Amino acid sequence: MTYVVAVANEKGGVAKTTTALSLGAALMKDARAILLIDLDPQANLTMSLGFQPSGLQRTIADVFLVDESLAAICRETRVAGLVLAPANHDLAMAERYIDVREDYEQILQTAVSDGRSFDFIMMDCPPALGPLTQCALTAADLLIIPTQCEYFSAHAVREVLYLVRSIRQRTNPLLRYRLLLTMVDRRNRIHRTLEDQIRRAFGRAVFETVIDVDTRLREGPVFAQPITVYAPESRAAQQYSQLANELRSYAEESLRPTQKSA
Repeated sequence: MTYVVAVANEKGGVAKTTTALSLGAALMKDARAILLIDLDPQANLTMSLGFQPSGLQRTIADVFLVDESLAAICRETRVAGLVLAPANHDLAMAERYIDVREDYEQILQTAVSDGRSFDFIMMDCPPALGPLTQCALTAADLLIIPTQCEYFSAHAVREVLYLVRSIRQRTNPLLRYRLLLTMVDRRNRIHRTLEDQIRRAFGRAVFETVIDVDTRLREGPVFAQPITVYAPESRAAQQYSQLANELRSYAEESLRPTQKSA
């Protein structure tokens, strides 16, 4: 069964794209195929995998604008089994107009339901809580909220959780969420303090795995490679592999009808 994950936070610069790319690649270890969907008009995920957005004829925008299928717009990447539904600036136009369509929030959900040949589908959302993010949360089984151990990032989580409650009421009552602590500097006392506060506040809704600061994560996209390919022995690659294992276990648990989670 395909498990659909959205990666979103209203705040930018919290490693959403890095997480979608790195976690997607790490999941390939025990998967047949992984689909990454770029839902950010800035197309950073698309560029991170070596594609030039301006040269793409078909993108995820076509799914929203003309009901194109995911199969028609997907591209194979340099990582075997890792498939991309790319984005370009056409997605900004799509975002302006999709909310005038009837039941627009179900557009992506319908498209994803036709992509069930993948073990996991990872959706990289824009740093906003508008129509594109709402569509992603409607289609998702799980929302991963990357957050830094900093005041403004932690504060932004509250706005995301307001949206989660709204989506549960309107379009996706089974949506679950987990927080992922990213860009953590363990030498920083404030980071350690906020991590403790976040864990006490959210309990099991926080992944055990923590992603530390690692400059290798910034280098990988320059070579169009996820961290698990660019620097497989790095601390970041190991941590995203641990996160992939944790996500697999959580997905298996959450699909059992007798289990309940946040």
